[in-house]
Amino acid sequence: MKNGGYEKAMNKILLLLPDNVAAYCCSRRTFLKATAVAATASLCPALLTGCGDISSPSLERKIAQMLLIGFRGTALSKDNPIVRDIRDYGIGGVILYDSNIVSPDQLKGLTSSMDALSSLPLFMAVDQEGGSVVRLKVDDGFPPTVSAQYLGEANDLNLTRMYADSIAVTLSRNGLNVNLAPVVDLNINPDNPVIGKWERSFSTDPAIVVAQSREFIAAHDRNAVMTCLKHFPGHGSSTADSHLGFVDVTTTWSETELDPYRELINDGQGRMVMTAHIFNRDLDPDYPATLSQRIISGILRERLGYNGVVVTDDMQMDAISHYYGYDTAVEKAILAGVDIIMVANNSAFDPDVLPYTIKLVLRLIHNGTITKQRIEESYSRIIAMKESLIRV
Repeated sequence: MKNGGYEKAMNKILLLLPDNVAAYCCSRRTFLKATAVAATASLCPALLTGCGDISSPSLERKIAQMLLIGFRGTALSKDNPIVRDIRDYGIGGVILYDSNIVSPDQLKGLTSSMDALSSLPLFMAVDQEGGSVVRLKVDDGFPPTVSAQYLGEANDLNLTRMYADSIAVTLSRNGLNVNLAPVVDLNINPDNPVIGKWERSFSTDPAIVVAQSREFIAAHDRNAVMTCLKHFPGHGSSTADSHLGFVDVTTTWSETELDPYRELINDGQGRMVMTAHIFNRDLDPDYPATLSQRIISGILRERLGYNGVVVTDDMQMDAISHYYGYDTAVEKAILAGVDIIMVANNSAFDPDVLPYTIKLVLRLIHNGTITKQRIEESYSRIIAMKESLIRV
């Protein structure tokens, strides 16, 4: 693992293992085998009969791993709710925004402080797409970037590799391990207020989007930073912004928008996939993609064969919060097949969103709406992804 973090990450993953298995994890090779055993053990303890009592995380801790939450502040104080969320609840990850970042030294200190609090590897995520959508800004001392559209129009993979390497190295050096990028939406509507106008799409051509995304993903893989394909099943044809309200793409969306996902998933490049809060009555007459079992389980998992982690876009965006409410959205998203619920906690801040969500999901389990098996499926995917982060 890069930056001397292997031993520390190993110790965290070993917390998932029964003592008599952990005792044998003295080498990198045996460690990697043992982490696979750990993920299996958490789901199927009977497979390890004869190994003594198996220490398994509580149901509450498994639910906490399914949360990616934003917070306030540029440094940790003991009364910051995110300290409690990491230390006491075992949250799966945090997402950082501009307001959390002021300089490289400050960011390194912040990520290091959060990592020290966590008993498991902690997802530390940002949107560092390039161009206008970046959290690590030039004015704060970070390297310059260019937009996806700029790279797609140049269509020079060497140029893309250079900029993608710069982004990935910057994130890794500053303690961040998840980049919520690349955008693989097709630039079908250049006046799209959330994609096209911000130059977030590489191209209208799926082949260019796929080629550019491969370079972007490879650069991050080299630096042990996870990537995320977004926004499934395609936001590039929309005429409205899902941050601001309901977005219906029924008359503008086409099957071609699935092509980048299909190609990248078939190539094994789908590290993580983010859902879009878009509605398409031809795909699901009742729910937007984030809340749709037909779209997440039916199209993404069954038709496209994706078995990795699915994360929602921010659940505080108006397309969800104003039309469904938080409780219903969490319930429907988990039932749809989503693994990680993201709450930006940015413009609207709720210091207790993590404990509230854990109690909500527990209540849904106890009343039979959500099964424990559904939680176990997501927990298994999340732990497998965390293990892959330290396999470099």
